[in-house]
Amino acid sequence: MPRRSTVRTPFSLLPTFDEETAELRAVIETPKESHNKYGYNPDLGGFELSAVLPEGMTFPYDFGFIPSTLGEDGDPVDILVLLDFPVTTGCIMCVRPIGVIEAKQKDKGKEWLRNDRLIGVASKSRIYEEIQSIGDLPPHLLKNIREFFADYNKLRDRKFKVIAERGPDTALTLVKTGMAKGSKAK
Repeated sequence: MPRRSTVRTPFSLLPTFDEETAELRAVIETPKESHNKYGYNPDLGGFELSAVLPEGMTFPYDFGFIPSTLGEDGDPVDILVLLDFPVTTGCIMCVRPIGVIEAKQKDKGKEWLRNDRLIGVASKSRIYEEIQSIGDLPPHLLKNIREFFADYNKLRDRKFKVIAERGPDTALTLVKTGMAKGSKAK
C-alpha cells in the first residue's frame, strides 16, 4: 500500500542529486544478502521490518529508493544498487543509473500498477565500475534479478511482470518524472 506522508524527515529532504558530483543519490533500505526486507516509513522517520524472506532467499544487491521522488505506486522510485559488498540500512550513496526494469505488479483482487526498478552502480564500486548500461551486464545476472523480483512478489501474493529493460537514458527520465511527482506531493 502506498505511503504518503505529510511529515518531512531527513531522508525526505535529501536532494535527488549530489551537488558536487551531479550523481544520483540512493538510500538503502535492504542490504545485499539480507533475509529481511526493510522499508523506510516517512511518518516515523525510520526503517521498519516489512517482510522476512524464506530460508535460502536473499536480496541479490542493495535495494532502496531515490530521495525526493515518487513512483507510479505512490512510493519513492525503487533502485537496486550494484556494489562489491553490502552496506547498512540507511546508507546514503551516490550511484550511476545504468538502466531500468520496467515492470508492473498486481496485488490480489486489484488492478495492475507500474512499479519499475531502477538499476544503478555505486560510484565507489570497483567490481562494477566499467558497467555503463544495463546491456553491459552478463545476461545471467539480469535474469537472476528479474527472477528475484518475480519470486519476491509471489511470496507477497502479488503478480510481477517485466514489460521491458531499458538503458540509462530511460532510467534518468524515470528519475526526473519521479522528481516532478515528488515535488507536487509536498
